[in-house]
Amino acid sequence: MTPFEVGLLALAAMGVLVLVGLFVPIALMLCSFVGVWAIKGSPVLASKLLALAANDAISNYFFGVVPLFVLMGFIVSEAGLGRDAYDVANAAFRRLKGGLGVGTVGANAIFAAITGISIASAAVFTKIAVPQMIRHGYAPRFAVGVVAGSSVLGMLIPPSLLLILYGILTEQSIGDLFIAGVGPGLLLSLFFGLGIVAMAVLTPGFVGRPSDTPAPPLSPGEVASKGGPIATLILLVLGGIYTGIFTPVEAGAMGAIGALVIGFARRTLTLRKLWTVLVETGLVTASVCFLIIAAQMYSRMLAFSGVPTGLGSFAATADLGYWGLMLLYVAVLVGLGMILDSSSIMLILVPLMLPVVTPMGIDLIWFGIVTVLAVEIGLLTPPFGISVYVIKSTLDDASITLGDIFRGAAPFAFLMAVVLALTLIFPAIATGLLPGR
Repeated sequence: MTPFEVGLLALAAMGVLVLVGLFVPIALMLCSFVGVWAIKGSPVLASKLLALAANDAISNYFFGVVPLFVLMGFIVSEAGLGRDAYDVANAAFRRLKGGLGVGTVGANAIFAAITGISIASAAVFTKIAVPQMIRHGYAPRFAVGVVAGSSVLGMLIPPSLLLILYGILTEQSIGDLFIAGVGPGLLLSLFFGLGIVAMAVLTPGFVGRPSDTPAPPLSPGEVASKGGPIATLILLVLGGIYTGIFTPVEAGAMGAIGALVIGFARRTLTLRKLWTVLVETGLVTASVCFLIIAAQMYSRMLAFSGVPTGLGSFAATADLGYWGLMLLYVAVLVGLGMILDSSSIMLILVPLMLPVVTPMGIDLIWFGIVTVLAVEIGLLTPPFGISVYVIKSTLDDASITLGDIFRGAAPFAFLMAVVLALTLIFPAIATGLLPGR
């Protein structure tokens, strides 16, 4: 059996193991080990090669970005800045038709700029926004749909944990990826806001019958007290990265310190909450590290087998062309999003596609934004939409079913597809802010 055939069998076996429920990193490691063993003919050599891959993954300088931004995100969540962001955004859009929904999108966009974790946004705003929207007359299905849809902004608007993962996998600048995520993130926020207003006007049965009485305005002092800490943290982290003062790792550390100072200064962060934050940060970081180690092993196995090279040759000889390849790639991403989580999809497909797209001269920064957009659509689609499941587990209302949440999120999945199409057609949406591109 040739190495190429071994690689294809390892890919097929991994797909079967994932579908039957095996944890994705374990499936990656197991198939990588067996694949290298079959190719090299020695289990000892396979163990040493994969151990070297694990060591290379952990020793990467940018690996330090993961725990620091995760820590900052959890501190921000526990310190109550999500509620403050919601109050400020709701006050800004209170006179619009469907203003409470638009405010939820705005709050999620602000929250995304200081957390970078979609799951955190989904959990926080399920508790904050859904009860308020239902109380003001919005349909429960629409209320949870707004939260589910806007929660995906956390993986696109920087700092994004998914963009960090992509940067580590492809050895691209995380700072450039963050800058590239700004345009599509803001465009998606705009489309969500306009979509909510349009649905409120055109489909009142779906949106519900919100009360005509707008939320009371915030005084300038309240806006400053609620919005000031958030703006300061965003300026500290993203401003430091964009101006070159901080590296992404240093910006993560400064953001975590800044969030700690704000939380303790406002007395919303206690030592008990800090302990919870540290434990959750450790759990998430260990999980992400495990994923990246497995991805490095998987990449080495693929390299030994020659599968990426073979696929690249196939793409070249099949005359798929640029658009054929990109449309097929996006279709696979969206399809996998229906059964796998975002990180797993990236870990499986990105190492496979990288040797194929690099010789074609495709901008890997833009390619990363397209990948994240397509993957994030899967967060809202059945049967496995992780944001939907997070919202369901956080809700205290048993009358709202998983089906209700999926149906409520469907218009937002469609709007994401529109933004993805625009980003494919007009790459400058993602790369326009990057110098020299």
